[in-house]
Amino acid sequence: MKEIGRVGFMEKPVPEPGPSDAVVQTTSALICTSDSHTVHGGIGPRKDLTLGHEAVGIVHAVGSEVKDFRPGDRVLVGAITPDWGDLASQNGFPSQSGGPLGGFKFANRKDGIFADYFHVNDADANLARIPDTIGDEVAVYCADMLSTGFVGAEKGNIPIGGTVAVLAQGPVGLMATVGARLRGAGRVIGVESVPSRQKLAHEYGADEIVDFTSEDVVERIRELTGGEGVDTAIEALGADITFQTAVKITKPGGTISNIGYFGEGEFIRIPRVEWGVGMAEQTIATGLCPGGRLRMERLLRVLEAKRVDPTHLTTHTFPFDDMERAFEVADKKLEDVVKVLITF
Repeated sequence: MKEIGRVGFMEKPVPEPGPSDAVVQTTSALICTSDSHTVHGGIGPRKDLTLGHEAVGIVHAVGSEVKDFRPGDRVLVGAITPDWGDLASQNGFPSQSGGPLGGFKFANRKDGIFADYFHVNDADANLARIPDTIGDEVAVYCADMLSTGFVGAEKGNIPIGGTVAVLAQGPVGLMATVGARLRGAGRVIGVESVPSRQKLAHEYGADEIVDFTSEDVVERIRELTGGEGVDTAIEALGADITFQTAVKITKPGGTISNIGYFGEGEFIRIPRVEWGVGMAEQTIATGLCPGGRLRMERLLRVLEAKRVDPTHLTTHTFPFDDMERAFEVADKKLEDVVKVLITF
């Protein structure tokens, strides 16, 4: 990111690890919609900032205090790399270490992973070794998409056999659909208008699809739930109207689980009446993609057990040299793109 609205290549020195850190040589990466939000000013102005936060690679160098990893290890790095000694981490919110969203370092507080080499803080706690049975193109999905989608389900307080609506079936929403099924949902309703994504939603476990371009989402979901609304609504887009819909379709006592990135606007509105004028006992839960070694190892275990194959999200693959074109395809949603894989 050269500046707001402009991307391009530049030369930078290979980073050096601090005593507890590592430097990883990138082998595969994914482009995220968050990268687009960043380029368009979602987190404010940035100058000459290396983008990207979803990567796997080979350990290039480690600091003197790193005990569990050595150069040559094949590793996964979470999109969120907390400082595990921070007070927020000790309080159970490592993604917020160092201040609000402080665990979100890559392409925010420091250079990201769209580079030949990238720096990882607190290496023993933020790296995870990739099993030989899992390819880079599969493992890289754990960095963000599985972690974020699954936390939407985890924060959603889904009762076994409960009803869940996932609003937007982009990459995160699709993984939230998987997560809802893994958490025991009895019925999953996907809200999506793009035919290819509707097909993927069914493949990943959605029982019903509601198309907001052809029917009223609130009316249709109430019809599907016998007038009650859902136990859990997962907002996976990051739009004011979608958040309002999530509140409207959630039953009293239910949970609105937000994992969407709201990249514009000053306020998000809550519909007053459907919120029970403030007393519907609905829970609004939010979650930033959890990071850390334990989280990544658990997600890799899900892949090893073949509970999900995230590679069906990969619609485009580009070599790193074609990164500018790759970003354009992802940013402008060209060619029916879902997820873009970058190989190094």
